[in-house]
Amino acid sequence: MAAERESSLLAGVRPVDFEVLEDGKNVFASPVSTLESSPSSPEPASLPAEDLSTNFNGPKPAEVMPDDDREDLFAEATEEVSLDSPERDPVLSPEPTPAITPVTPTTLVAPRMELKSVTAPVIFDRSREEIEEEANGDLLDIEINVSDPEKVGDGMNAYMAYRVTTKTSLSMFNKNEFFVKRRFSDFLGLHSKLAMKYMHIGYIVPPAPEKSIVGMTKVKVGKEDSSSAEFVEKRRAALERYLQRTVKHPTLLQDPDLRQFLESSELPRAVNTQALSGAGILRMVNKAADVVNKMTIKMNESDAWFEEKQQQFENLDQQLRKLHASVEALVCHRKELSANTAAFAKSAAMLSNSEDHTALSRALSQLAEVEEKIDQLHQEQAFADFYVFSELFGDYIRLIAAVKGVFDHRMKCWQKWQDAQVTLQKKHEAEAKLQLANRPDKLQQAKDDIKEWETKVQQGEKDFEQVSKTIREEVQRFERERVKDFKTVIIKYLESLVQTQQQLIKYWEAFLPEAKSIT
Repeated sequence: MAAERESSLLAGVRPVDFEVLEDGKNVFASPVSTLESSPSSPEPASLPAEDLSTNFNGPKPAEVMPDDDREDLFAEATEEVSLDSPERDPVLSPEPTPAITPVTPTTLVAPRMELKSVTAPVIFDRSREEIEEEANGDLLDIEINVSDPEKVGDGMNAYMAYRVTTKTSLSMFNKNEFFVKRRFSDFLGLHSKLAMKYMHIGYIVPPAPEKSIVGMTKVKVGKEDSSSAEFVEKRRAALERYLQRTVKHPTLLQDPDLRQFLESSELPRAVNTQALSGAGILRMVNKAADVVNKMTIKMNESDAWFEEKQQQFENLDQQLRKLHASVEALVCHRKELSANTAAFAKSAAMLSNSEDHTALSRALSQLAEVEEKIDQLHQEQAFADFYVFSELFGDYIRLIAAVKGVFDHRMKCWQKWQDAQVTLQKKHEAEAKLQLANRPDKLQQAKDDIKEWETKVQQGEKDFEQVSKTIREEVQRFERERVKDFKTVIIKYLESLVQTQQQLIKYWEAFLPEAKSIT
């Protein structure tokens, strides 16, 4: 009789264990088994980044996305959490995290496996580590050139088409050298796709060149002058630098949209890139909303590294803007100096024609010739000041804005994690009330909700940890590239100054004997 009671008791207990395991299996087993069987299996090119985390965030992915901004409810949560993400190694550890109370060991361990493979929405021909090793060793053999701007069409429907030439020995491309024709909106469309897929998971996406409605309108209406030609050349150089920075990124280089942009002869036209379109106005509204959200979200930052870097980038942004304004003033000064030198040369030539003294007339004539050559040198130096120095500072002002953007996404990710913890606490309170009210009919649903939100809390913590880790790596790579770029530009700028001064000395040394020969 006791044996029968024991067997019936065991029969009543086993389905409960089986149900817990099945729930854990339904939530985590499928993606983990896929990752374990093929860690480097390609992911769909058309799958957005948000969809990749759906399997891990429960049946309501819209509630786990880090894009919604809410008030700081962290004070109401009961769990003790730490934001020292880089020092927290238990992300991939089989031990339970003290800050989170797991439902079962399987629900805690399973989602922490192969986290990197889950968050990267790209098709990898090779591992990211191999690409990064090549990038750190300057072995990424790819060269991008943007050339031959060509006006297509007439009137306000006209646009500029650019030849994008790629030379590479990388095996991911079908040919070693190829070119395509792209318009400015195609570049904007590429940046929009990359930013949508990578910025929210911590990657720094180089910004595309800014629009200029006034400059492009002059080109469209066919106004042929120096300002239009200068605008086209400035945009061409900016597009070239944008692509060069993008292909230097080891993760972005593997993206199928970037490879399609470089290789495909036919590219779907980018839409919603017009500055005055409805999408453009919507982007401005979203930016204003982001500013308001930054003011309302207060993150209790306990990671000294992130706090230090945010302050560093704020200071760097301010100083670069000041220096950029000074260099632009220098460019204007050199242009004015060039114009005044040309006027002086013209006046000296006219004076030599009216001078009766032969030696003096010849000396004035040669002085006019020297001043004309110096005028050309001033123009070339102003050109170097702009394209070597001023454009570099402008690019890095926009790059720092992109860095600030990934820090903002980290804050949103943290806020989403805190919101999930607050919701979980409310679910626990609701369960306690049902138990006190003796409502067994709704108790099971409350337990299911608790299990779902425990999963979301764990996923929120992992997302925050992963974003923090990625941002650390990205900032380190950004600093290496920044130092390298500034060193190259400073050397190039100094070489151009030395060459200009040496040429000036040659001109004046050649003229000096003529001036001394006046008798």
